[in-house]
Amino acid sequence: MQVKILWADDEIDLLKPHIIFLTQKGYEVEAVHSGGEAIEKCEETAYDIVFLDENMPGISGLDALARIKELRPLVPVVMITKSEEESIMEEAIGGKIADYLIKPVNPNQILLSLKRNLDQSKLVSEKLNTNYQREFRQIGMDLGDRMDAEEWSAMYKKLVNWDLEFSKMEDQGMQEVFDMQLKEANSSFSRFIEENYLDWLNGVEQGPQMLHTLFKDRVAPHLKEPVYLLVVDNLRYDQYQVLRPALSKYFSFEKEDIVYSILPTATQYARNAFFAGLMPGEIKKKHPDLWVGEDEEGSKNGNEEELLTKQLQRLGSDVKLGYRKITNLEAGKKLYENFNQLKNNDLNVIVYNFVDMLSHARTDMKVIRELADDEAAYRSLTSSWFDHSPLQDIMKEIAKTGAKVILTTDHGTIKVNNAVKIVGPRETNTNLRYKIGKNLNYKEKEVFEVKDPDEAYLPKDNISDTYVFSRNNDFFVYPNNYNHYSKYYNDTFQHGGISLEEILIPFVEMRGKK
Repeated sequence: MQVKILWADDEIDLLKPHIIFLTQKGYEVEAVHSGGEAIEKCEETAYDIVFLDENMPGISGLDALARIKELRPLVPVVMITKSEEESIMEEAIGGKIADYLIKPVNPNQILLSLKRNLDQSKLVSEKLNTNYQREFRQIGMDLGDRMDAEEWSAMYKKLVNWDLEFSKMEDQGMQEVFDMQLKEANSSFSRFIEENYLDWLNGVEQGPQMLHTLFKDRVAPHLKEPVYLLVVDNLRYDQYQVLRPALSKYFSFEKEDIVYSILPTATQYARNAFFAGLMPGEIKKKHPDLWVGEDEEGSKNGNEEELLTKQLQRLGSDVKLGYRKITNLEAGKKLYENFNQLKNNDLNVIVYNFVDMLSHARTDMKVIRELADDEAAYRSLTSSWFDHSPLQDIMKEIAKTGAKVILTTDHGTIKVNNAVKIVGPRETNTNLRYKIGKNLNYKEKEVFEVKDPDEAYLPKDNISDTYVFSRNNDFFVYPNNYNHYSKYYNDTFQHGGISLEEILIPFVEMRGKK
């Protein structure tokens, strides 16, 4: 379809060579001599773009701009002027111009402006697809090699970057190819975890930075100065990336890293391990009063402050600790209103549960499911929440102090779409990504099994307890009413198992911009 251009200039006759050039390039150009004529034309016709001379007799370009934007708010308007006065530029920009050109203009400047305003999305999409096609083969070759933990972190960063770029494109053709490669990457990563995870825990080989030693290794060394430790539950690395631009307004980034969560990638295990500085099995042995088992009543993460206090004691740190857990909007508002109370503490820990609540709400609430229909929409919903949340207000207050801020999480989440049958006694836990119990019945090739929980430093209630973890996009369903539950939980976000999204989590050190 031919692009329609309206060009208004009181000296339009002098611009005939430019108009002929554009016509030869396939554009349809309609020329007028005044701002008044430009407004009349826009009342009658929908143009793809308008070129507007700023200095015309009668109705000026700036006045015409305001009226055209009332008539056609979405049409891009390019202001052309002889003046370089800052006030005129500011007024034009305030009027939401798409571009600003200084006379005399040459045909290539006009063509570049057209490309920038009308064809940018298409050109960027074509360039992106070309670049990915070039890298697709290299990623495939890397996935076929035996990568180490650090290389897997780098690979995941690369995949997330591609995913974020593709989500901006209108043409989703390459997204399907990328999704297939991401699935392949998750399969390879699952094998990598199964082959190495137990060896890391038992010191057979050097492992990556993992969650249960993260506080000791990466947080405690900074406690010589005031630190704000923000733990956003269930925050995936890609979700952090969409929040990053908002955070960059208030913070400078000193270090951005990916660390490894533990199995199960579930709050009860992972976050307790982080605060305790111990694996779950060690917590149960050393602090049995602070561990709440799968089949016990009460909050499974109600003792985080006590676990952290005990870890600080082991580390010989006598810092003044402030701990806040935010589980709803009102609690977030209250913390913001009472922010000054935090300034007397050496270490302020803020646990924010929104992202976890969002993933559960998406499973249970049809409206949230429709709002977050795919990965890109799920990220967008996270970003929108942050922009209007008390957490952003709290972060602004922290930034004003110039203090050190550490942002991390306990685990991520993955969108599941493949039901795997499992059979277990009535008391088996309900999580869809991992199961623990005795007499579990499953196909060994479909799961990662840990027959000896002690080897994985996991608690057990019976000598015959086994842990099994789902991989990739799988989720566990019992044979009873199988079709109903496999359909109900299909395309929901779950956690507890093995995937890039669940295990590889962000760890970020920031400094507030005073």
